[in-house]
Amino acid sequence: MKYKMRSPRPKIFSRNKQKRRVRIQDMNEYDAGSDDFYIRPRNKAIYLLPNAFTTGALFFGFFAIVQAMNQRWEIASMAIFCSLILDGMDGRVARMTNTQSAFGEQYDSLADMVSFGVAPALVAYEWALKGLGKWGWVAAFIYCAGAALRLARFNISTGTVDKRFFQGLPSPAAASIVAGFVWLAEDNHLPVSDAAIPWTMFFLTIYAGITMVSNAKFYSGKALGIRYHVPFGVMVLLILIFVLVSTYPPLTIFAFFLVYALSGYVLGIWEYIQGYMKLKTTLKSEK
Repeated sequence: MKYKMRSPRPKIFSRNKQKRRVRIQDMNEYDAGSDDFYIRPRNKAIYLLPNAFTTGALFFGFFAIVQAMNQRWEIASMAIFCSLILDGMDGRVARMTNTQSAFGEQYDSLADMVSFGVAPALVAYEWALKGLGKWGWVAAFIYCAGAALRLARFNISTGTVDKRFFQGLPSPAAASIVAGFVWLAEDNHLPVSDAAIPWTMFFLTIYAGITMVSNAKFYSGKALGIRYHVPFGVMVLLILIFVLVSTYPPLTIFAFFLVYALSGYVLGIWEYIQGYMKLKTTLKSEK
């Protein structure tokens, strides 16, 4: 009786079998009694869609610097806000399309440093801080250094902090305070030669730079997903915000981010008061 010869298996099966053997061998070499755990290698691929948004944010940050050198302050400020919008979209697009990568994280961080670190500091210095002499460039440097430290701390603390809150003021919000004040002052034709304007810019820049490296908690909004259910009043508030922004964008945007920049300290004070009252109630119950 004749038997048919089995055709040789494709090499892809032998490769998969070899990979399984290597994986099993690595798992056998792993010491299960240690406190370490296996970490999957990070995705090093380069995806077009989220990195295109990051490139757009980087472009508007560079464009803001160019416009500041040409003394077009309003255009420079609006370019920073355009960069903010694109920066907020690249991460969400990456998560929605499952295209997160280590390259995208590092590229986004470098783009943020240009758009929300260097660009606002240069715009503020060229617009008003230059007239303050050394105090002006010191304030601009404090802001720029604060943005760099904030981004570095964010990169190493990813996955270890509460995603509902940011630790320190986010660099886009800090840039919005600086750019929003420049846009508001230019739109109302406030005289930069007046001493009040440069010193106001000085304190806002210092406040934004220090708050970025503080331990204050700021609401991140990451807990709100696309399918998140909200009350009807939230939709009314959202419509009101759109109306205010469309009516007078400079004042509305600046006021919104200024309130947000103060919310972290307000939240910290509120938590301190709650903790104190809870401790006081506990001591009374023990007595």
